[in-house]
Amino acid sequence: MKIYFVEDEKDLAIIIQKYLTREGYDVTLFFDGESALEHILDDVDLWILDIMLTGDVSGYDLIKALKKNNSDASVIFTSARDQDLDKIMGLELGSDDYLAKPYSPRELILRVKAVLKRHQRQQTNDLIQYDPYQINITKREIVAPEGMIELTNKEFELLLFFIKHPNRAFSREEILRHVWGPNYFGSDRVVDDLLRRLRHKMNQLKIETIYGFGYRLL
Repeated sequence: MKIYFVEDEKDLAIIIQKYLTREGYDVTLFFDGESALEHILDDVDLWILDIMLTGDVSGYDLIKALKKNNSDASVIFTSARDQDLDKIMGLELGSDDYLAKPYSPRELILRVKAVLKRHQRQQTNDLIQYDPYQINITKREIVAPEGMIELTNKEFELLLFFIKHPNRAFSREEILRHVWGPNYFGSDRVVDDLLRRLRHKMNQLKIETIYGFGYRLL
């Protein structure tokens, strides 16, 4: 798994890199925030960010950039200042863990393993296989053999509703209540129109029409 480690204490960074590499991780070092920021779009499993970096780009700036670009990489913050404010701010910005300096390489490795294990479990839960489609709930992406399928927000919500309740028949009124919400007062024919578009985009989606009642995903 790929790790980016941003730490301006070079001796510490090199030591940690050796320990993590020994554990089988692919570790790239950055000694300042500016150089790390240039790689913010890279496909990485985990960023280890020192909060206080030399230069104008801090660890906080880097995690904000990651979230702005919708990165699904995990983040561990480290800081020489063992203060609750640092920890709280890091967690609020979306970090997965926080480690105060000085820390032992072994402790960091244990944190890395725990965070990556949680992340892998979350990714597994976020993926639904409905042959031949792979549905990523978090990214709201549909992957088909021919490539990506683009759905509108409402099309995706309707698809997700059926995928989570296979082999169960729903009336149009029930679908409206669950997908459009209880405050929708339009025609229930909007369900038919949306399903027609969804079937066109995903022609191997087996949604059965139950005449006079509603629909069921097989």
